[in-house]
Amino acid sequence: MHKDSAHRASVLQHVSQNVRRLRGDAGLSQTALAERSGVSRRMLVAIEAGENNVSLTTLDLIADALDVAFSTLIQAPDQRDLSRIDELAWAGEQPGSRAMLLGRSPARREVELWEWTLAPGEYYLSEADAAGWSEQIYVSEGQLTLLIESTEHHLQSGQFHVFASDCRYAYRNDGQTPVRFVRNVVI
Repeated sequence: MHKDSAHRASVLQHVSQNVRRLRGDAGLSQTALAERSGVSRRMLVAIEAGENNVSLTTLDLIADALDVAFSTLIQAPDQRDLSRIDELAWAGEQPGSRAMLLGRSPARREVELWEWTLAPGEYYLSEADAAGWSEQIYVSEGQLTLLIESTEHHLQSGQFHVFASDCRYAYRNDGQTPVRFVRNVVI
């Protein structure tokens, strides 16, 4: 998954607890899960013990065999906001190379990926989307004021927010510099 020792232990512990729990919930032995996933029983034993650094591909195989999303395996088991993952999932050989899984939303049809820039003082107001739609916002530069109904969320560079978009919402730049953000619309 990743080489950053600070996050490694907690994510490996999450994976260990989640795989063990989900395998039990599915009524599968380690041998049955190994056969279903194509991952060796020896690897599963090590994963469930939290002793093995595991590849993203291996986690995909296990998630598929357990009929759950990849993010379910790495999310903190006690996380109450199931849309928020915020876990380092991979770190490369070169300093600064990393992949953070920030959040998730169930999708029925498609996901749209948008890149937005709002100049200082710019405001965008949206009507409510259809029931079941959601948005994932990640701010890459500046500060975004996200208004959901009557609640303001101030997102700095590097922060994100996931919300059901079947209500009135707006984006606003209250700063002196442009704000840039990525918007995923989950339909």
